[in-house]
Amino acid sequence: MTEPNLQEIEQFLYREARLLDNRQFHQWLELLAEDVRYWMPCGHPDEAQQDPRDLTEPDELVVIDEDMDSLRRRIERLDSGFAWAEDPPSRTRHFISNVELESTESPDEVKVYSNFIMYRTRGEREEDFYVGSREDILRRSEKGWLIAYRRIILDQTVISAKNVSNFF
Repeated sequence: MTEPNLQEIEQFLYREARLLDNRQFHQWLELLAEDVRYWMPCGHPDEAQQDPRDLTEPDELVVIDEDMDSLRRRIERLDSGFAWAEDPPSRTRHFISNVELESTESPDEVKVYSNFIMYRTRGEREEDFYVGSREDILRRSEKGWLIAYRRIILDQTVISAKNVSNFF
């Protein structure tokens, strides 16, 4: 089995960003492993100087903690027209940078570190920027790479957005 190369992984992440920005959520789901864990730890304002990776353990309070079933339900709700937090729908733009690869114990997986900026606008006046980093584990499958794990770490100590209804 060949080692993943940086360009291959970057192209995968750019494709994912395009699907999210184009609101092609069902196609985005196809990039996720069935056993995916997709989560964002809480930050604590009084610990702003602390490394955010140390702020929340997997079993503590989080902003987002989803699996494939909950992600599918979120997308079904977006399709239904009853997701008030997305009426009117957000327009997003994801920027991905500083992609680094790290080997794992499994030859079919690679750990990927990246930074992101997500710009979100909705309605006439709502604008939000989310800035942070992601730690992913990508797994090779017959369909190509799949996201098996994503940990999203925001640089903001306080989320000023009215809701966190978008995907990172």
